[in-house]
Amino acid sequence: MLQVCPNGSRSRVECDRLPLTVTELAAEVRSAVRAGAEDVHLHPKGPAGRDTLEPEHVAAAVAAVRAAVPGVRIGVTTGAWAAPDPERRAAHVRAWTVLPDHASVNWHEDGADLVADALLARGVGIEVGIFSGTDAARRFLAWPRAHRALRVLAEITETDPAAALVGAEALLDTLRAGTDLPVLLHGEDGSAWPVLAMAAARGLDTRIGLEDVLHLPDGSPARDNAELVGKARKLIDAQSGGRPLA
Repeated sequence: MLQVCPNGSRSRVECDRLPLTVTELAAEVRSAVRAGAEDVHLHPKGPAGRDTLEPEHVAAAVAAVRAAVPGVRIGVTTGAWAAPDPERRAAHVRAWTVLPDHASVNWHEDGADLVADALLARGVGIEVGIFSGTDAARRFLAWPRAHRALRVLAEITETDPAAALVGAEALLDTLRAGTDLPVLLHGEDGSAWPVLAMAAARGLDTRIGLEDVLHLPDGSPARDNAELVGKARKLIDAQSGGRPLA
């Protein structure tokens, strides 16, 4: 499965092509799905362009994107930077009026279990964010409801390609020893493309988009998410011998 992450917590200062409004998100995701994306991870934004978990903004983003790509599963972030207090994050989830199909929970953040329990109670799938270089894997594997998660996001934070591949190997070993949940492996910035190739070679789910990287493998700036997805689709198909990822 190839997921598109169209915006992330970036701003227009970093990328003047970043989709922020619900109209921009819907258009970007529609083009990315046409280019080969099969799932969506987006960051709803408030009026100032910053990430938010507030129900009205989550509802607007999810509804707009779902209308643009009916039948495609849509997820959102629950990152602590959007609402630092975990009780507040969980309260936002309980107040959502339009539910995404899944939401990511970063397990190195305080209160991850509170947010995850709120998502489970609403019937929203949990993407478990495990950042390399943190104790998130240990903390998640000790959670009594770990088996109820949708998948693990193995998020490689090292941006040096060589270090990222070493970190990815170590994290995958830890996860294999502790869970049989599906794994989505991805890197960021300088490691995005090498880690994507690693995921494809191993038959793992992966993702690409302006959240993770602003450049194509040759270093040239990506025009948009669709261009990133199209390039990723070709690389995945080449690595997997033309077989779709599980």
